[in-house]
Amino acid sequence: MLREVERYRKPTRILHWIHAGAFIVLLLTGLVLFLPAPISLLAQDSWTRLVHRIAAVIFVAIPLWYIVTNWKATVKSVKEAFTWGAEDLGWLQAAPRYYFLGEEEAMPPQGHMNTGQKMWWLMVIVFSAVFVITGFIMWFAKTTAPPAFLQWMVFAHDVAFITTGTMFFVHVYLSILHPLMTEAWNSMARGKVSVEYAQKHHGKWLEEMSREKEVR
Repeated sequence: MLREVERYRKPTRILHWIHAGAFIVLLLTGLVLFLPAPISLLAQDSWTRLVHRIAAVIFVAIPLWYIVTNWKATVKSVKEAFTWGAEDLGWLQAAPRYYFLGEEEAMPPQGHMNTGQKMWWLMVIVFSAVFVITGFIMWFAKTTAPPAFLQWMVFAHDVAFITTGTMFFVHVYLSILHPLMTEAWNSMARGKVSVEYAQKHHGKWLEEMSREKEVR
């Protein structure tokens, strides 16, 4: 019988999928503005702007719901994104051989998130804040804010869009298609991975979990 360990609780998975869905809608409706005619003409009647704003409300509301209902998990998760140690340096050194050559033995034991996942999560936190602040100003202060200031907000919003949009596709590839990450999808779809997978990819975290169970 396959032994499994829980990686993500149900509220975390709900947050992930709704937030990701809202981001994809924001990405597509925002991308329209960067494309040449005739595709860019879709934005002229403002229906894409309406969809963009609805998705933006969901993008902000679902994390707020999660923070209120899962405060301890939120603090722990944010702390994880900003906590870096020796294993992160080891990950950076081993990553080229690990991801391009498949040398799993080169990777040092990782925590609940490996360094790449922590980098992505940190980007999500920082650039989500940029999206919310600049988007709020562009939405509600476009007629009152100084033009130069508004242009800087648009610029910051676009930089965040391009950066996170690019890294989003990297995240999807590593989560679904990369041959070494075969169970990454399961961790967010069902919340569980096999113990064997956890030992290979999150050995430090699995050891910590085992110690906690022994103490209990």
